[in-house]
Amino acid sequence: MLLATQTLQCGPQRFNTTKEHQARDSPTAPSVRYSSRVPNLPMKTMTFSRSGVVLILVAGGLAFAQTTAPAPVQATPQTNSSYIDANGTAHVTRIVPVPETISPEAQRVLARPASDAPHPETLAERRSHTDAWQARAGAASKAVYPVNITESTVAGVPARIVTPLEIPTAKRDRVLICVHGGGFNSDSGSLTESIPIANLTQTKVVSVLYRLAPEHPFPAAVDDTVAVYKELLKAYKPQNIALYGTSAGAILTAQTTVRLKQLGLPLPGALGIFSGLGDFSRAGDSMYLYTLNGFSGHLDPPTPDTEYVGSTDVRNPVLSPLFADVHDFPPTLFITSGRDLLLSGTTILHRHFLVADVDAQLVVFEALPHAFWNDVSLSESREAYQIMANFFDSHLGKQPPAA
Repeated sequence: MLLATQTLQCGPQRFNTTKEHQARDSPTAPSVRYSSRVPNLPMKTMTFSRSGVVLILVAGGLAFAQTTAPAPVQATPQTNSSYIDANGTAHVTRIVPVPETISPEAQRVLARPASDAPHPETLAERRSHTDAWQARAGAASKAVYPVNITESTVAGVPARIVTPLEIPTAKRDRVLICVHGGGFNSDSGSLTESIPIANLTQTKVVSVLYRLAPEHPFPAAVDDTVAVYKELLKAYKPQNIALYGTSAGAILTAQTTVRLKQLGLPLPGALGIFSGLGDFSRAGDSMYLYTLNGFSGHLDPPTPDTEYVGSTDVRNPVLSPLFADVHDFPPTLFITSGRDLLLSGTTILHRHFLVADVDAQLVVFEALPHAFWNDVSLSESREAYQIMANFFDSHLGKQPPAA
């Protein structure tokens, strides 16, 4: 029996997107070897307590015996229960097996035990670890999806230019702009989020290495992305450009598009918002439930992201596109997953696009955690890449609707 217990107090409504430092693939995660597969044992118990909600989640199913000393055994709830007290606080126990509805490799990821102890690190340590992980994960991605990668600058902004080994003549007038994830203070996706898409779409991807917080708070990243887009407009028609990103990059995609509309610039032909949000004034429900790994690992309550937000009003429509006019936005693909900490943020922003009559599609993958597609070994990741690529292929090159 592997058991983790955690108590949380209700945090401020504004939240910190830099929770990404606890990412599933982080090189700082503890390394533990497992053997002797033990079926039918509860895998993990997690207890969350906050103002308004006390929630006990029990994730069960596949379990593994540790070769290292096991954690102290605690009583594990064995039944589902629910009680609402006089203050409206919900006391809930749920037993959640590893689902059989996902791939075997994804089941193994969800069944992997992780300590719920905090792993504090300095910003310098975080960036060093994230850069090292991105290099390893990028190499793994490139092995599956061969591409060419060069370092460059566009409009004075550093960028990685990721190109397929061959670009068909019909696709040489297209370009994709990728803005990476990483909590706005590091790079956790400039390679892993661009390599598969360049390969599958047979289209050049400009992966923008925008300025990072806290040295450069909002709107620096937006300004850099706008500068790159304006430069590419000199060589590409807007309907042949797509803008997309994951996590912080998904947020930045929506923010940049709002800013482009404010500037009166022609909008891209398509957007990809992959596990993002559009509201820095309130934390969505899923941020209180899930870590970057889903149910496992350390969970902090949402806190104000002052490093990125700076002194900007959290309801500023560029910072928080949920408060922006998104009418006439281009076709947009939203992707999230059942145990994504940004599940709420993604679906709320998707609804905002639908209300504005935007052609907005939403794909929710079963059970998987935040930005799972950074793990190229999962069949679900390869499916997600193909969905992204098909979307861009089907929407780029079309004439924008008449105003």
